[in-house]
Amino acid sequence: PQYWSWRLGGRAVSEVSYLGCHSHLWAPRSQDFSSLVDAQGWRDRMPAFERAGTVIGEQRLGAAVIAIHNGVHDSNAALHAYRRQELGPVTVVSTGTWVIVLNPDCPLDALDRDRDMLVNVDVGGGPVPTIRFMGGREFATISAGWQGEIAGPVVQRVIDAGIMALPSFAPGGPMAGHSGRLVGRTPDAEERAAAALLYVALMVDLCLDLIHSNNTVIVDGGLNTGGVLAGLLAQLRPGQAFLQGATLEGSATGAAALAFESVGREFAAEVPEPVRAPRFTGLAGYRSNWRDATMDRGVADAAAGGAR
Repeated sequence: PQYWSWRLGGRAVSEVSYLGCHSHLWAPRSQDFSSLVDAQGWRDRMPAFERAGTVIGEQRLGAAVIAIHNGVHDSNAALHAYRRQELGPVTVVSTGTWVIVLNPDCPLDALDRDRDMLVNVDVGGGPVPTIRFMGGREFATISAGWQGEIAGPVVQRVIDAGIMALPSFAPGGPMAGHSGRLVGRTPDAEERAAAALLYVALMVDLCLDLIHSNNTVIVDGGLNTGGVLAGLLAQLRPGQAFLQGATLEGSATGAAALAFESVGREFAAEVPEPVRAPRFTGLAGYRSNWRDATMDRGVADAAAGGAR
């Protein structure tokens, strides 16, 4: 986004959330440029920092003057959207092509790069422990491109039949190196979609254990269309409170809030809604069987440690 803000707004700036996620140029613990920057002699070439949302230029479009705001990392925009509502300690599950699970309260020493755990950086420069997997891409692969909603009775049918997707269907994630496959009887199209959504829920559940999440969880983004994903997670983890974004687009909401804040205007966002857990029969046993079939000893021990 800083490339486009430079091209459109005429001023080159740095922004910490995007630099801290999508490069090796930032050291989150020290909140400074990484050793790579100094080793290559790049420090003096780096533009000055501006906060995400800051107006850094403008473009005239006919009679209209369009302000150009400094861009932001999408998942950290979602985190900002909910933090600004003073909901207390939260874990944000931001879903899209990637599922990004951010828990600012996780100890940094608990992160394991072999499980695709890393430190993101929030819009204020603070470290945000994160775990990720390509949930949206995996859902599309498992479901063969399913686009519609997924009915609860179909989810129950898949649980009853023991149809499950075992990781992984895309690179990365906490169980990289495993080859994804479907087990159980051959599903129809909607059952494939239900198995895919159950897979995403079980992977998020595992990620929440690995990232030491025991606070309120907010489920955001397109994979929660209809609220089924958030409901599955609420049933799997009855000891935690679950909320879901009212608009499903926390990243856009957070970016808008940053833009409004930068010019001294209030931004009224809808408060996320409590999630009511459904009552799928046999879901706990389905999770136990899935974990037995997928998890090696290392990830099992790490997940058990994070769940305590």
